[in-house]
Amino acid sequence: MQHSVSRRKFMQGLAAGAAAAGLPRAAAAQSRPLSLLTWDAYADPRLLALWKEQTGGDIRYEIHISDPSSVNRLRAGETAVWDFINVNNPWARGEMWPAGLIRELPRDRFEPLYAQMKPKFAAPYPWAMSEDGNHLLGVVQRYETFDFVVNSDVISPQLAKDEGWDLFNNPDFSGRYGILAYEDWNVMDICMGAGVHPFKVKTDEEVARFEETAKRWIQNAKLITTDFVQLNLAILNGEIDLYFTGGTYTTAAARLEGVENLYAITPNSGPADGKGGINWIEINSAVNNPDPLDAALDFLEFITTPDAAEIVARGNGNFQPVAQMANPELMSRFSTEELAAIQWDEFDERIANAVEFDIVPDYDRLYDIYSAAMRARG
Repeated sequence: MQHSVSRRKFMQGLAAGAAAAGLPRAAAAQSRPLSLLTWDAYADPRLLALWKEQTGGDIRYEIHISDPSSVNRLRAGETAVWDFINVNNPWARGEMWPAGLIRELPRDRFEPLYAQMKPKFAAPYPWAMSEDGNHLLGVVQRYETFDFVVNSDVISPQLAKDEGWDLFNNPDFSGRYGILAYEDWNVMDICMGAGVHPFKVKTDEEVARFEETAKRWIQNAKLITTDFVQLNLAILNGEIDLYFTGGTYTTAAARLEGVENLYAITPNSGPADGKGGINWIEINSAVNNPDPLDAALDFLEFITTPDAAEIVARGNGNFQPVAQMANPELMSRFSTEELAAIQWDEFDERIANAVEFDIVPDYDRLYDIYSAAMRARG
């Protein structure tokens, strides 16, 4: 495979294979394994092997289960454990940087990487910057929308986009939908279904609407599970016609196997500044480890190179778009079938119809309501 042109010669003494591989910057020797607290795409064995091949360095990792829990782990002292963290967009500027949990990135080195991304991410991209706009906090890579999925043999995608979250309010679909129990996303979805902006402070009347919707949606669901494969099978078996939360993240692998009636939907409109979908963006940052590794910065640059970005996009068999797909050299590596699996022809439309992911004000209050409704279902 080809690699992007390096900006600097490799350090003397790196293995010949690593030098030939073409890391964009000389990789610093690692005094210990590089430690990643991350989502699964960055733990793909092929990515770890490529890093080892190019740098000689080892990687250890832990796949985390939620953004806030991992941020809290850093707050509790685990900055001494990790070098890299990969979380959704609001946490870097809103929580980790103000708390001193992540390192500032040198703008002269990392801002040029943003010129290789989709125009949406033109530097300075706000989510990757500190609130005052003076400090670069991370590198953007994976991003998509995550809303709901329909059986396109039963519900036309255009109707689903037009009706949006009201499909789940329609009595005709009571007992005909499932819930993927990703609780933070479910809270946001229920806000949308209640006509409430998920990322703004709620009035008591809006909280009441959320509560009524949460109770009804949870009670009327045919199936609730944390396994999206089970939900996809339920659609194929005719048990349900749609489910939330879902998107190309939950359908791409099945669509690649030919199950094209699993269709990711982002509503055309909704209560979030007129938008009906939610666009998540992952920010990759260097943890403010008291024993910092230069290799952490090298890794942040490494993941944007075509070979590494290709692996991340297909991380652990789950194809998701990456910002570097604006690079024709990378884009050319994805087949027509793969792009169809992620509904690439509609990708820009989905992003345009989605508000960017943010921290939910009043989340604890809404979560308590949601949890009570789940318990009441039994």
